[in-house]
Amino acid sequence: MKLMIFVLNKVDVLNFLLEDFSKAGIKGATIINSTGMAMTLSRLENSFIGGSLRAFFEIDRDDNRTILAVIKDDQVEVVRQVIKDVVGDLSLPNTGILFTVPIDFVEGIRE
Repeated sequence: MKLMIFVLNKVDVLNFLLEDFSKAGIKGATIINSTGMAMTLSRLENSFIGGSLRAFFEIDRDDNRTILAVIKDDQVEVVRQVIKDVVGDLSLPNTGILFTVPIDFVEGIRE
């Protein structure tokens, strides 16, 4: 089992992503409103860092969504493909970040 963590910057596609996860067999996820470090620092109006970040990044959103899901090992590639189909290439800026971590123990998930 894996814990999939996906930070979605394109929040306008969230519903489409969740629908496609469901169709692909991902039966549950937790969605958390989140804010990245660059966005938080860019809000510091009086700081040198905030002004520099605003000039460097074209930040047109206030927040993102962090999606957590417990998935089977063989679902990792399925999740990656669904995300690619809905969100696009994650190597492009302002799309998202995806990673998994191994789970040693899980309880409370129904098959």
